[in-house]
Amino acid sequence: MIIENATPNDLGRLLAFREEAAAWLSALGSDQWRRPYPADRLLKTIESGTVFMVRDRGVTAATITLTEEAEDGLWTVDELSEPSMFVNKLTVARTHSGRDIGGSLLNWAGDRACRAGASWLRLDAWTTNDALQRYYLSHGFEHVRTVREGGAVNGGPRVSGWLAQRPARPAESSFRDLTLAPKPVSCAPDL
Repeated sequence: MIIENATPNDLGRLLAFREEAAAWLSALGSDQWRRPYPADRLLKTIESGTVFMVRDRGVTAATITLTEEAEDGLWTVDELSEPSMFVNKLTVARTHSGRDIGGSLLNWAGDRACRAGASWLRLDAWTTNDALQRYYLSHGFEHVRTVREGGAVNGGPRVSGWLAQRPARPAESSFRDLTLAPKPVSCAPDL
């Protein structure tokens, strides 16, 4: 499998990924991702170079967004002063589920964050998706807190405010990395 930067040509596939994931989550009883994601916002993140695609023999198997930008209102000023990278929209195609591609992507992201000088790999997850939260905990993340207020509209309830982090650390990747971002050669191993 390879990992590479998403291009504007991937927009349709990424939107379909989200719809597929929302339908699967709905069948499990979750309300996560029921609202369609705005295509124009997704295109902006693709163009910023922070969206990555995993391809398996030409088939898109997964996607992850990895950025230095935190969503407003989640992390404290002190936390934001620590070098961090943030995982968003990690999605694996149902055709590729059960292979822990998501775990491999988290390791890839942690390595990339470490090589960029970050101390932390952080994320926010759906506040009512206990299975997703357990998934991240099983992959070495620690729950920091759950932010329930201060949503994007009028400061209302926040649906994705379960915050977790793990140290950014070097990791071997199972992907052939074709991403465009330069990778510094040094990354301090865990002591």
